Amino acid sequence: MTAVSGEQALAGERMLSMPSGLLKLARVVLSHKPFFLFILIFVVVSFAYQKLYWGIGEDPKSSVPTYGLSAEISCAHDVPSPLDIAGGPSPSTGNVFFVETSEQTAPSYLFSCSVESAARTHPASRVVVLMKGLAKGNTSLPKHWAFSLLSCFPNVEIRRLDLKELFSGTPLAQWFLQPQRQQEPHFLHVLSDACRIVLIWKFGGIYLDTDFIVLKNLQNLTNALGIQGDSVLNGAFLSFEAKHKFMELCMQDFVEDYNGWVWGHQGPELLTRVFKKWCSLRTITSMSCKGVSALAQEVVYPIPWQDWKKLFAAVSALELQKLLKNTYAVHIWNKLSHGTKLEIPSQALLAQLYSQFCPATYAKMKQDSEELSRRAV
Repeated sequence: MTAVSGEQALAGERMLSMPSGLLKLARVVLSHKPFFLFILIFVVVSFAYQKLYWGIGEDPKSSVPTYGLSAEISCAHDVPSPLDIAGGPSPSTGNVFFVETSEQTAPSYLFSCSVESAARTHPASRVVVLMKGLAKGNTSLPKHWAFSLLSCFPNVEIRRLDLKELFSGTPLAQWFLQPQRQQEPHFLHVLSDACRIVLIWKFGGIYLDTDFIVLKNLQNLTNALGIQGDSVLNGAFLSFEAKHKFMELCMQDFVEDYNGWVWGHQGPELLTRVFKKWCSLRTITSMSCKGVSALAQEVVYPIPWQDWKKLFAAVSALELQKLLKNTYAVHIWNKLSHGTKLEIPSQALLAQLYSQFCPATYAKMKQDSEELSRRAV
């Protein structure tokens, strides 16, 4: 009560100093407090809405540039449908899987290109994107241009990744439930390694990392994985039938020879260990052994990780055609290349891959690049 009385006294002193006209107006306002308070709130809210909606008073040059400049994407671009393969040979309809084990729900251009290129080259297959960060029980996707773009493809499905459900019934179920694992330095990468081998063992099909650009249909590469170089296999691409014995051995090795503190031990080194035991050999070359193929480096890893900067070098159309003659997909080595600026448009190898194999994503990149250039002027 004391504070209220003080406020009233202060208001009285201010009123005494007002001109008579304003004094009368003030008395009217005070006698109709609810009505005028409502009017005041309405005016303030209306102004705030107008400012927010129309950006009144905002200098576009002063705002921080973002690459998702619009969430809605038109589906006017050419999108293949399963009907496109009518009259041709009927390919296998095994799933193509992508997995995001972090909480990330704002896909990059490369992520979008990976899924788009897979959807275009596999029109008769389901392209399933599993993302841990999606809200449980929420049927709507976050508002982001990449989700809008990918929803244009009828064969793309984006789902929440339920890790506990995925690992259930496998040797990795108990491993996943150990809380200390999350303190390991490479846990997200190890988790990704775990997901891919369990996913392909359980369901079969094709697994791809989200930094691949797919050039050709991969369905005829069955029970196969690629050599990344120096007699080392890589699991960024896997293609196996469901419940295959090789993938079962990979799950067993994952648990029995586990070391989450050494980079690659649960990924490329694991696949290399298991393949060498599978074939009873010391050195891996392009070969097929007991029904499992180690594909030549040019098939899915034509650019060695040591040469990742070549992705940003200009090449002619003829050089590009020659380079990718026997290639089904190109691994972009995002861990190494993600901080490098790509000029759009340009003759850079990576820019040409975007342009040819994920044209919808490329159009978005070009649009955003032009918009940012306009804002910078």
